[in-house]
Amino acid sequence: MKLNPYLYFNGNCQEAFDSYVNHLGAKYLLCLTYADAPPASAPAGSCPPPPSGKIMHARLQLGDGILMGADAPPERFQEMAGFSINLDTRDPKEAERLYAALSENGQIFMPLAETFWARRFAMFKDRFGVPWMINCEKENA
Repeated sequence: MKLNPYLYFNGNCQEAFDSYVNHLGAKYLLCLTYADAPPASAPAGSCPPPPSGKIMHARLQLGDGILMGADAPPERFQEMAGFSINLDTRDPKEAERLYAALSENGQIFMPLAETFWARRFAMFKDRFGVPWMINCEKENA
């Protein structure tokens, strides 16, 4: 069994995932827009899909993990809350690079700093509304 986070975006999934490819070294494994779906593929009574250029399903390879996402239909979008995607690194310089790239124009909850368990740790939402933690644990933590 694998645990793969699935994120719903407010119309900016493509921009967010392109940013993760650029800043995190992620790689697209799949990217389908709503226009790629066959006609009449939505269940009866479901919400109308977002515009055809929006992402219906995307999957990124991110290190050893998978990150998936889509653009939610506007009437079903909810702000992301109650979780964080944690990036672990053993290199403080890499933690600093990740923090600088992902937190730019985001909302900082805890700036990158040393803690009693980590050489570097931070909590924030990126500019796309995704909650992140960066954790660079100390050797004996």
